[in-house]
Amino acid sequence: MKLYQTYTSPFPTRVRLVLYAKGIEAEIIEPPGFHSSAESKGDYLKLNPIGRVPALVLDDGRVLPESEVICEYLEDAFPDPPLRPADPFARAQVRLISRLCDFYLVMAMVPLFNASGRSRKTWDPKRIAAALAEVETALGYIENHIGTEGYAVGTRLTVADGALLPQLVLAYEWAPKLFDAPSPLGRHKRLAAYWQKITSDPIAARLLKETRDAIAGEQAKARAAAHHE
Repeated sequence: MKLYQTYTSPFPTRVRLVLYAKGIEAEIIEPPGFHSSAESKGDYLKLNPIGRVPALVLDDGRVLPESEVICEYLEDAFPDPPLRPADPFARAQVRLISRLCDFYLVMAMVPLFNASGRSRKTWDPKRIAAALAEVETALGYIENHIGTEGYAVGTRLTVADGALLPQLVLAYEWAPKLFDAPSPLGRHKRLAAYWQKITSDPIAARLLKETRDAIAGEQAKARAAAHHE
């Protein structure tokens, strides 16, 4: 199998969690044309016309886009160890955490992502402040449903952790630092407790390091580009 993805995008993270947790070997390929790159996406668009990451290419050449779909496929095809709880309500909680991340936290971040790709001179302070407030609101939604036993749901890793971890790096670390704002870390007690405990899981710690390293790499590229302007 081949996983086309980038480490900066939060969506492939949940797929890597499934691969790591299940011990599935897959070649990881970073296609061109994403994030600060000026390259064309080229042949990747033939593979995935949607033009987003991730996309999983199976051994027989069939392609699956969309992170949630990929995770569902891998869970069905490689059921051990399970990353979906057996209990129906807990399983629904996993889907809920992922949905809250994708539809509320990510969407709240969009104005910040857009601003980060432009010169600081063009930033609208009111719009950025409003976006940061929306991020905190979205975190509050997740606070109401986050687990209290060290993981997003239950006592072991699920795909909900893969959805949540990179988003919290962005909300707690990337956005406050870039936009000179206080971090929302600690304003939601259950989320803060989760954030502290989840680092003891080796797979979660690996995903966090990959996300932080990727963000640092993108920031270094941005600084170098600004220096040469």
